Amino acid sequence: MSNSRREFLQCGAALAVGVMGGATVLAAEAQNSHPAASGTPALGTGTRGPKAEIQVPKMKFAGVEISRLVMGCNPFNGGAHFNASYGKLMQEWYTAERVCEVMHHANAYGINALNYTNKGHTPDGWARLTAEGGEMHLIAHDSSDDDPAAVVKKIKPLSLHRQGEIVDVAFRNGTMNTVREWCKRVRDTGVLTGVATHNPEVIELVEEQGWDIDYYAGCVYHRSRNDEEWKKVLHGELLEMPREIYLQSDPARMYKAIRQTPKPCFAFKILAAGRISGGGIAQAFRTAFSSIKPIDGVFVGMYPWDKDQVRENAEIVHSILAGA
Repeated sequence: MSNSRREFLQCGAALAVGVMGGATVLAAEAQNSHPAASGTPALGTGTRGPKAEIQVPKMKFAGVEISRLVMGCNPFNGGAHFNASYGKLMQEWYTAERVCEVMHHANAYGINALNYTNKGHTPDGWARLTAEGGEMHLIAHDSSDDDPAAVVKKIKPLSLHRQGEIVDVAFRNGTMNTVREWCKRVRDTGVLTGVATHNPEVIELVEEQGWDIDYYAGCVYHRSRNDEEWKKVLHGELLEMPREIYLQSDPARMYKAIRQTPKPCFAFKILAAGRISGGGIAQAFRTAFSSIKPIDGVFVGMYPWDKDQVRENAEIVHSILAGA
């Protein structure tokens, strides 16, 4: 392997390995170049330490002050939304201990809320955090058939919303009444209830029908279109990864739906699941916060193995919102 190839991998392009190499190559490179081998996350000095000078501004939600930048959970569980190889690297790096460490680090910058899901290392990492005196308010989502009352009793979240993939399928199939009934069951538990979606038309429908819910979570990229919907958008073509197509024209449509509802909203995948990089990251944050309401926030997953994404994201959000 050439030096340039090795440097490419060490700079975080495991994505290319997933496309060009086999599982054996991936395993070897993970041992030689993946930061998990060193046992040290790429975090700054804020881990389990005092508060950083930079603090993410807060918003009121469910009667408490939470950061407008909320930690997303997908990287904790290997949900790369790119390919299976990249997701596997996330899973290997994110042990329960690292999930805990990264959340401690986020606390140092005032990030005190988590888009929680009961999957992977997230539950154990969060439990460790709270046992060690850290704080992450849970804005939970659920895709299971479990009784919402049991879920609420177990984790005591600020809120619980129906997961977006489930909602989008119900919308496509004309069975949104099942989602509405689920929300009613959450309402009976006493926590806030909401709906997540990748399709702005879902928000428009729920608003039009006047559902008794408290908030929305909206993916700014409509990545849940089915094959026929993608063919229509792509003029008959279909890409090899039809569930992971990110159109630059999509965010404006979701941001419009978010602005038009008076309910609090959380925009997610504002960085196109890591497809936006470099100088585009700050611009994506600026677009998000200029496109949503003052009572809204964003979910952003963080995978700081190559750089301190927690600090970088916190500094960007602070610079955007501190003077607002």
